[in-house]
Amino acid sequence: METELYMGSRIDSEVSPDTPEVVRDLEQRCRRHETPCGEGTLVWRSWGTGKPLVLLHGSHGSWLHWVRNIEAFEGSRQVIVPDLPGYGESAPPPDVDSLDSHAEALAAGLRLLLPAEDPVDIVGFSLGGLLGAHLAALAPGLVRRLVVIGSGGLDTPMPEVHLRIRPQRGLTGEELREARRHNLAAMMLHHLDNVDDLALWIDANTARPTSRAHYQVLPDKLLLVLPRTTTQVDALWGEHDGLHPGPELNAAVLRELHPGLELRTVPGVGHWCMYEGAADFNRHLRELLELPLRTVKTRV
Repeated sequence: METELYMGSRIDSEVSPDTPEVVRDLEQRCRRHETPCGEGTLVWRSWGTGKPLVLLHGSHGSWLHWVRNIEAFEGSRQVIVPDLPGYGESAPPPDVDSLDSHAEALAAGLRLLLPAEDPVDIVGFSLGGLLGAHLAALAPGLVRRLVVIGSGGLDTPMPEVHLRIRPQRGLTGEELREARRHNLAAMMLHHLDNVDDLALWIDANTARPTSRAHYQVLPDKLLLVLPRTTTQVDALWGEHDGLHPGPELNAAVLRELHPGLELRTVPGVGHWCMYEGAADFNRHLRELLELPLRTVKTRV
């Protein structure tokens, strides 16, 4: 495939009438980029100028996981948000089961978007944290620091999550809406009241993945890749993360490999902490990004 990079907005014709105003605004203001990925392209959106800040979304998600965070950083950073390979609008990588194949597509795309190859700050939510670690191992010169958010793969205890019947199985109307609400509260958000219209719209309008990367996380895949990285690693966690509970427990495991790791906890929220507790999350993330870089001493 001939390498081609598209830059510029093609958004106006793609925004549906029911798109929430915050999503419509972000879509209309973004710069849209496409880079090669498998047999198709990897879709990126970016806002602002300055030092690049790359946000990697979580499993079964898209760039919309960051809908309440982009504006907080675009005034001082170039905020770059892909749909991960095989998620959202992006094509799957050559090997849908390989985490390194996903990371290779991200690395190739970043080299096209940022040809100076200055190292960037990577913030990865859940699966995005694992892929960020693979990116740091594969292309250490591209990654300045990595902040993992509620990431699995640390071999820590996980509770049983009780989902209502899956929304695609024949439900319609209010029954479908209530199933989605229940599932979001069970997996992503701590308070049922925080499962608002925007969260429900994002859940309903996120394409099913064509990747299998989300099956490659548990139980310990993050633990296995971190020894291959020399990037500074820090962590952000929701206080009541229902999928990977215990911010201090998970941070203690991370510190076995990265002793200098800094942890920030977002109070009163669940797994999707950057949505449910956006104001506190944005403040904590800014603090972590402003920390001086440490001399990284990993334990293998």
